[in-house]
Parts: sequence; structure tokens; C-alpha cells
Amino acid sequence: MIIIRNERKEDFRLVEEITRRAFYNMYIPGCVEHYLVHIMRDHEDFIPELDFVIELDGKVIGNIMYTKALLTDESGNKKQILTFGPLCIEPEYQRNGYGKLLTEHSFEKARKLGYDAVVIFGSPANYVSKGFKSCKKYNVCVEGGKFPAAMMVKELKEGALSGKRWIYTDSPVMNISEEAAMSYDETLPYMEKKHMPSQEEFYILSNSFLE
Repeated sequence: MIIIRNERKEDFRLVEEITRRAFYNMYIPGCVEHYLVHIMRDHEDFIPELDFVIELDGKVIGNIMYTKALLTDESGNKKQILTFGPLCIEPEYQRNGYGKLLTEHSFEKARKLGYDAVVIFGSPANYVSKGFKSCKKYNVCVEGGKFPAAMMVKELKEGALSGKRWIYTDSPVMNISEEAAMSYDETLPYMEKKHMPSQEEFYILSNSFLE
């Protein structure tokens, strides 16, 4: 039986542990995502209503969290949107559709809260099947006018972003200190840091831009 519900305080430590296992050595030796989860819940941009866990037969196996983000048009008008992450599924349950269930559930709840767009950074291979498209197709760039290859956009309401050029700005909570994250990681049970091929793939993707 699958249940998707809001995260509760008693889930906090378990969610951090799942996040750590899901991301360890994926993008760097070790990971920082569990530290982001640890500090995100107390930030003003965190949205508790969009903080969900997924249970399989009574066992929490994954989580998705959202924060507020901003789009600014060429006239300086600001539009509040969403970004999510980390999205994590316990490694042994990955590639079984549970992440898709979490995202689809959260998208519907986000629409009901009045949000009409989501911007994320990640591997397109993981997100185009969930309705995300290249940021360039929606004319959404970062400061300086660049279109990161890893930045993707999903409209929760059709036409929400059409007709304008937008500059995307993350919540400050996303600008975490890798040093602080690693210090926090050292307080947790030992996991071996390794160099993996996925880290080089991440480096290439995160430093690539569309013309």
C-alpha cells in the first residue's frame, strides 16, 4: 500500500538519512543534500504544505521538499514560483515510479495553493518524463542572460510564463556552504566517500549552457 502525506517531526531524521543514502557520491565524493534538508525546514522560504513523504507498506521510502523562488521580468516585475529539491527515494526502491508519484502529487497540491510554475536544476533524463522542458523554451535564464543546460521549467498552469523573458533567482537557502555540509556529515555514521563517473557527468552538465 502506498501513502503520500506531509512530513511530520518524527520523520525528520529518517528523511535526512534517506536523502544521504540516495545522494552519497552521486555528484561529489559524499553529498550535501542531507544538510540542505536539515537547514531548509527552518528557512522562511520553505513551504511545509509541500513537504511530502511517500510510504510503502508503512515504511517511509522517499521525500520531496519545496521552497519559494523568484522570476523577474525585463520590467523588474517579480513573480513568486517554486523549486523543489532534494527529491529522494531510498536507493533500493529507485527506478520504480515512486519519485514520479511524489512529484505528481506535489504538483497538484501546488496548483491548489496558487502556484503556476516550477524551476529546477537536475539531469534532464530524470525530469523530461515529468513534463519539464528546457529553460530556454520558456525564456527563463539566470543572471547574466545564460541558459543552463541543467535548468528546467514546468508550467503548472498553461501559458503562465509566455510572452516575457525571465531571470530566475533561487532562495538563499540553496546557497549552502559545502564546508558546513561536510562538517555536519562528519557527525553522522561513517559512509565512504568515493569518486564516481556520475560526478564527472554532473560537472559537465552543471557547467554547460545553451546558445
